[in-house]
Amino acid sequence: MSEQLLPGYHIRRGSTLDRSLLVKFMQRTYQDMFSNQDFAHLEQTVKQYFSSDTPLWWVEEEEDKGAGEQKNRNFSSAPTPPIACLWVGNAIDQVRGDRHAHIFILYVVPEYRRRGIGTALMRYVENWAAQRGDRQIGLQVFQSNTPALNLYNQLGYQTQSLWMIKFLSAEK
Repeated sequence: MSEQLLPGYHIRRGSTLDRSLLVKFMQRTYQDMFSNQDFAHLEQTVKQYFSSDTPLWWVEEEEDKGAGEQKNRNFSSAPTPPIACLWVGNAIDQVRGDRHAHIFILYVVPEYRRRGIGTALMRYVENWAAQRGDRQIGLQVFQSNTPALNLYNQLGYQTQSLWMIKFLSAEK
């Protein structure tokens, strides 16, 4: 089942059958920022965390009626490829102990950016989380991802903690 997300775009719930497509979208997400890396390991992340308890939504461009009629005449049933995805998991607030939604990935294909799709997806997940009783949503964003940081700041998200890392030498 799908519903309109924005004029011209609809959102549909994914399923665990979408595992390989989710991996491809995750790889595209990281390749956009770190183009010289191999992200084959993301398949393990999806294998470990993707389940019916971690909802996935796809955004697809709505077909215009003329194109759909032409498609029917050509007997093609190829689905419209998704242009965005949103994958959400669950986290526990370490201060209060409350369960809350955690956004694993929000990705919009580059040629569809700056059309309000990311904002609409964030509003969608906020409504979804509020309906299930969550009092907050968490996400992690790279400090260098200025467009994403701007979006989240405009939507009222605030830095609560910083994730710090230190690279260790493999030598002993």
